[in-house]
Amino acid sequence: MDAIEQQQHRKPFVNAFKFASSMALALLAAACGGSDSNVDAGVKAAWVAIGSNNQAIVRVITSDAGCPDVRDGSSYVAMTVRAAAATVAQRPTASAAADSKPSAFPVTACEYLVPADSSGVSVGSRSLPLPKQAPQRIVVLADTGCRLKKADNAWQACDDGDSWPFPEIASTAAAMKPDLVLHIGDYHYRENACPADIAGCKDSPWGYGWDAWQADLFKPAAPLMAAAPWVMVRGNHEECARAGQGWFRFLDTQAADPKRSCNDPANDAAGNLSDPYAVAVGADTQVIVFDSAKAGRAALATSDPQFIAYQAQFQAVNRLAAKAGVNSIFTNHHPILGFAPIAGAPPAPGNQALQSVMQSVNPTAFYPSGVKTAIHGHVHDFQAINFSSAHPATFVSGNGGDNLDVNFADPFPANTNPAPGAIVDKISHTSSFGFMVMDRQSNGAWAYKAYTRKGLLLTTCLQTGSNISCDKTGYLAPN
Repeated sequence: MDAIEQQQHRKPFVNAFKFASSMALALLAAACGGSDSNVDAGVKAAWVAIGSNNQAIVRVITSDAGCPDVRDGSSYVAMTVRAAAATVAQRPTASAAADSKPSAFPVTACEYLVPADSSGVSVGSRSLPLPKQAPQRIVVLADTGCRLKKADNAWQACDDGDSWPFPEIASTAAAMKPDLVLHIGDYHYRENACPADIAGCKDSPWGYGWDAWQADLFKPAAPLMAAAPWVMVRGNHEECARAGQGWFRFLDTQAADPKRSCNDPANDAAGNLSDPYAVAVGADTQVIVFDSAKAGRAALATSDPQFIAYQAQFQAVNRLAAKAGVNSIFTNHHPILGFAPIAGAPPAPGNQALQSVMQSVNPTAFYPSGVKTAIHGHVHDFQAINFSSAHPATFVSGNGGDNLDVNFADPFPANTNPAPGAIVDKISHTSSFGFMVMDRQSNGAWAYKAYTRKGLLLTTCLQTGSNISCDKTGYLAPN
């Protein structure tokens, strides 16, 4: 019997084996919680987050009372309930009591810690992306929600794709096939009820419960959550008096802790702080995640409890950034050596509360020497800043969907710097909706690329050490 005959002879047996195997898995799935279609009917969101020590975590939000099983390789494994469905009594919020309400979570939040040797995970019919050891492309975005805020009389047209383009941005970024998504905070903005006479946001969900979270993040971000694992940085909109309850139910990667749930305002001091941690991005780069959710604006006194807490956090950053042979990318929500545009006035400097603490740990340098890059959100524009002083290249990528800030003056005002001793060499900036992509280069360095919401390239910045060189400087006009 020649090779072709042998192959034809074996084929019926191979097919029979494959059929038997698939039937066995189907029966196992039914025994462990039902068919894919049954699981899919309950699942409202599913994604993979990366936490401390590069722990991959499957997160699922389901309308079912219990959690679905995860298929890990050829085995079905039970998920753990992170937060059961509940309606949390109304607590003091950033809004007046009359403009707040209890937070309703009629969904179960589930999680599964993925073993390092996992060959693949899925929930129902959804195959979920696992982290790669050496990601080549990272999507970076922030400030993605739709603003509904009575105190500012700000009513973004959430139903208008031009006014709130995050769904388009998420789809555009997903089509670029990233290996990782890095969100730098402020996922949730629908704080107050849209007035009945404003058509653009009429009948939008609001408050801090599941319906607003689903509308602001999980529904529009679904293509991007299916494309790659996420590293999630906390923003000021996720502090305890705002959307902190949903942050800890759904996004925070630490173990669930009732005292850090933001449900009880008596525990807010603990709930508004998280230990920094690092996520390895290949052997030569790591992302340091820092929680600045409750950072104010003014410099802090050394006796202030917040100063003392943040000082310990930045000392931990120093230890993380001391890893030999590894360049660190520091991420937090508030720009430290960036700017905030002010209409008709010079730009505001970087966050002085954090600067005051950082100077006590790293005088004049602010950052430890291992930090070569800093990435932020909070300001609703794009900024790429190179310094002539010894400070890390700084990016702001806060143009992901929420109302944009005004443009900086062009040319940028001379002798304008974000902090004492931090001397700006060149800045590239734009106040148009979009996102950033990090692409690993053949020499191991990263290229940082700013894109419009539709995926049109605005600028490319190449990095050497802590310096960047962008092919366009000043105002970046979208095509």
